[in-house]
Amino acid sequence: MLPPAERLKIISRVKATVLRYHFNVCHVNYADWSKIVEEQRLFLLIGDDDEFENGVRKLLSELKSSHTNFYRFDTQATLPQHAIGATLRSVPYHGAERWMVLDVFDGSPAAEAGIKRGQLLITLDSMLLSPPVFPVFRFGQQHRLTTESPSESRLREAILFVPSKKKKGGRPPLVEPRCLSLQIEGKIGILKIPFFPGAFGIQFSRLLDRTTDSLKAQGCDRLIVDLRGCLGGSLGFARLASYLCPDRIPIGYNLSRRRLEQGYDVTQLPQVRMPSSMLGLLSCLARFSVRDKSLMLLTQGLGKQPFHGRVVLLINEWTNSAGEMLAQFAKETQAAILIGKRTRSNVLGSRAFRVGSGYWLYVPVFGWFSPSGSCAEGSGVLPDVDLDIEPHGLASGEDCQLARAIDYLR
Repeated sequence: MLPPAERLKIISRVKATVLRYHFNVCHVNYADWSKIVEEQRLFLLIGDDDEFENGVRKLLSELKSSHTNFYRFDTQATLPQHAIGATLRSVPYHGAERWMVLDVFDGSPAAEAGIKRGQLLITLDSMLLSPPVFPVFRFGQQHRLTTESPSESRLREAILFVPSKKKKGGRPPLVEPRCLSLQIEGKIGILKIPFFPGAFGIQFSRLLDRTTDSLKAQGCDRLIVDLRGCLGGSLGFARLASYLCPDRIPIGYNLSRRRLEQGYDVTQLPQVRMPSSMLGLLSCLARFSVRDKSLMLLTQGLGKQPFHGRVVLLINEWTNSAGEMLAQFAKETQAAILIGKRTRSNVLGSRAFRVGSGYWLYVPVFGWFSPSGSCAEGSGVLPDVDLDIEPHGLASGEDCQLARAIDYLR
């Protein structure tokens, strides 16, 4: 168990880091928050390490911001999509709440174990699963999962192996799914994007270019971008935004805490295109290495595409971060029709800080705004066509959201 003296150091570092770096988009009163920290300080010194960690997380929840976490370097993922590549929703079934599989990412541990959308999770390693507590899948371990399909009313067993996580500079743990897959439906290309990988998205951009070339070579002149369950990620979303419009236009802008507090003029922010090469990336990094990193991000001006004017984005309650930024851009520019449910409302940019004894603090350090000045943090992006999935239909292989998108484009 962590000694009280070490816990005190960690609490002090967490407090100091928040007061110095936290991007306060919800206008939390730091004096009031600091008072709560001091009131809880003694309580955090007793109990086991789990109680200490949960206590610090509860304090951080008072900041009312996304992308905020406190964890050890060897922690487990807190959400199933980060460990097994499947999002869940609580649904009523036979008088009780059950977890239903909403999205399954290609190449993920869930997909490899044969887990399907619409299945209900009944037990995990012989323990009954009940919302609202999410099942915990441990990195580097094998799990026995019992599922049931509402359309069949019979139990199935699946063996699910979660690979060991990759350490990435203190970032919260994540098993990265396959970032992009393409399906062709007549003249409609369907891009499924659960994640925008890479710190600057250059490799993803190259993969997207090849995929788009393939799509056009097969005569596709309509496009569906499936962002349901999208975990977010990096600047790769800007390359996809660039494919949705012909010209070089603003996608949105990020603000540092200092710029937010001191005031700013959007028209005076530096305008930057996402780098398309390593040389361009190095040039951009050098440009902003000694200055405030607030900027307006622009599309790349890729020219007219055959699917322009015939694009649909699919979104749901697990569409996160960079996925939401893309959805907000598409909606405000009318570059696509959005079908599904309101997005997760998590659009802040975070950084991981060491706070001692193997612990990390993940805290937002900048905010993201659309060109019009709106921020999806706390509100999400609303679809143009509000349409939910139907659990029994999903279990039977019917995807009403995708079907609506296809019907719209046809």
